[in-house]
Amino acid sequence: MIAGFADRGPERRVIGIDASAKPAETRAQVARIARQTAAAIGVGRELREDEILLDDRYHAGIYGIPDAATLDAMRVAARLEGMITDPVYEGKSMAGLIDLIGRGEIDRSSNVLYAHLGGQPAINAYASLFR
Repeated sequence: MIAGFADRGPERRVIGIDASAKPAETRAQVARIARQTAAAIGVGRELREDEILLDDRYHAGIYGIPDAATLDAMRVAARLEGMITDPVYEGKSMAGLIDLIGRGEIDRSSNVLYAHLGGQPAINAYASLFR
């Protein structure tokens, strides 16, 4: 998405939410993939550092273990949008999205595209958290 939006009209922010609890490694990987993709699709310029955003406030300190904010975000997404999120990736990124809007870092009137990567099968491993 970073590469795809890099040369398309008005500037858009693509915000990644780290769920790995290894943000330096994740950011390096995202930057490498985004730059290779930009070259492959003919963006015609190097991606700037400020185009590669990775927010590391929502990983809850450890990969695969949800915190209260993650579980709350999962419940909100399910209740309000009928969207099932898992506690490993999507739950943490949904917690980030909800918090970023609550803080005003994303304006409430913004158009937001949330990319759900399909972690629903993982939810079965966490069923005991929802009883």
